[in-house]
Amino acid sequence: MKSMKSLFLLSAGLSLLCFTANAQEKIQSPGHNEIIEKLIKNEEYEMNWFAIRDTAKIEIGKVFTKISKTKNTVKITTTVKMKNMPDWIDETIAELPNLNPVQHTSVNTQRDINLNFGKQTTGYYLDKKDNKKTDIKEETTGDFFDSNIYPQIIRWLPLKENYKTEITIFDYNPATKAAILKANITNTKKGFLAGKSVWIVTVTDGISQNKVINTYYIDSKTNQILKQEIDMGTKKMLIEKVN
Repeated sequence: MKSMKSLFLLSAGLSLLCFTANAQEKIQSPGHNEIIEKLIKNEEYEMNWFAIRDTAKIEIGKVFTKISKTKNTVKITTTVKMKNMPDWIDETIAELPNLNPVQHTSVNTQRDINLNFGKQTTGYYLDKKDNKKTDIKEETTGDFFDSNIYPQIIRWLPLKENYKTEITIFDYNPATKAAILKANITNTKKGFLAGKSVWIVTVTDGISQNKVINTYYIDSKTNQILKQEIDMGTKKMLIEKVN
């Protein structure tokens, strides 16, 4: 009887260990992830950005993305162009193959951000409205991606029907200071867009307190983002790839 009890406890322990290991596999971070590195390629693409009002699409601007890959790093530069407005430029540098964050810079009409990642996150935040510069020196223990890179990470994961996962991200907000948050892939399903087979991936994140629903339409053959729907409740936006 004692032997049977010991065997039961061993079996239960192994089951719990397997369950824990499987659960951990579903949290993406530089230290442990399912990213397929060969999907990360040099590329440039353009997307149109629209606001949706009733059934009308009103163009807001254009989004240009450039991905530059070297042996050890990948740099993602996003430039948003809007009529009669200075460009909004975001740039992220991460180490390969695990996408450990190195640097993030962002420049727009409202504020500038510069973040340098390491044992501490250093840099500055410049509020252009109040002309106030805040130096950043935050202890950031943990394992995370830069928040600016996670929309790209989605298409580098092994997407399949009902694929769900969490992505650990770092986001700087001057009101809350540094924060390690989660982006959540809540559902993945197969579909079609303009005759192309796509993965339809639904995502929320802690940046918006999971109130904004992003839906990505990702070409199942090329892994390119063809469309992104942004649902903010009363407001909706759409970003579509230019062919």
